[in-house]
Amino acid sequence: MNYFFHAAARVEHLDHVAFYESRLRGLGREYLDEFEAAVQLIVEGPERFRVDAPPDIRCYHLSRFPVTIHYRVLKASVQIVAVAHKRKRPYSRAARI
Repeated sequence: MNYFFHAAARVEHLDHVAFYESRLRGLGREYLDEFEAAVQLIVEGPERFRVDAPPDIRCYHLSRFPVTIHYRVLKASVQIVAVAHKRKRPYSRAARI
């Protein structure tokens, strides 16, 4: 199974990389490493994580960073619909997708 980003989710993801790198050199890379490991887990078993919002939006919480990956399964791929801070709720956009 492969994955792809909703356009807005890609922007959110890149904003997180830039933010963490601006805080401490190398922290953006560490965020990216954890994000990529999380996406690998999602792609290997997307149904194992709970549905968090309609329409069938699931989420995965990063452990080190306060970021949640919101995604949905589409046939043979995973669409990442939001990459949000844990305190923010991107459900209004996710619900329209």
